[in-house]
Amino acid sequence: MPRFPLRTRASAASARFARRATLRRSARLLGAFRFEQSDPDSFYGPLAQDSARMVDDLYHRAAGHGLDGRTVLDVGGGPGYFADAFHAVGARYVPVEPDPSEMHARDIDLTGVAIRGSGTALPVRDGAVDVCFSSNVAEHVSQPWVMADEMLRVTRPGGIVVLSYTLWWGPFGGHETGMWHYVLGGEGAARRYRRRHGHEPKNRFGASLFAVHCRDGLAWARSAPSGELLATFPRYHPRWAWWLVRVPILRELLVSNLVLVLRKH
Repeated sequence: MPRFPLRTRASAASARFARRATLRRSARLLGAFRFEQSDPDSFYGPLAQDSARMVDDLYHRAAGHGLDGRTVLDVGGGPGYFADAFHAVGARYVPVEPDPSEMHARDIDLTGVAIRGSGTALPVRDGAVDVCFSSNVAEHVSQPWVMADEMLRVTRPGGIVVLSYTLWWGPFGGHETGMWHYVLGGEGAARRYRRRHGHEPKNRFGASLFAVHCRDGLAWARSAPSGELLATFPRYHPRWAWWLVRVPILRELLVSNLVLVLRKH
């Protein structure tokens, strides 16, 4: 199979979604980030709706039809914040979450649907789902590319993997510790947070937060033996800024959140 330039692959595979990737959308999503810990519903509601539409667009380009009647496995799905949004586009939504406290963090009835399990050893058979999706989880996993391999394994041939994660050197890489990781490193930023707030940050560097880079994801996606890289783009940027993914060093600082889209062979 010929290896096309990144720009060609991205424009073809993400054309439907690109029409919605406007500056207004970016401002709306980024504005919701301030509620992530204080009011999760206000944060996850807009993000869930946008994510379901994004995945529906990407699947439509890859398969020729939308998610209606298709199974979406959400790796690191927590208590199912995205459930209603994926149901709204007709998908059968199945979250996987390793932490039982996270699974019950919100009053959502996912009895018989949710799976408790690790993203690095998914308790799902090979080729079981149409779409394997993960949103802002890889940076919380010590072996993110083992998780990515698992996502490909459980996806059926012709299905897609959509892996979206926060870049360490981007403005949100340190999560609630802000941008102090630029100056103090991850451990130093965590210590500063503890001194200022009197408790550990929710996302503790080296335990539940890890440095994951753009180059890592691109290297994995381009070498995945059972997947074809269809598209890469910055999740929260308007379409006219997607070129940032093609520029080494700059992409680590400004892409913020990278989306990798692969089709299973």
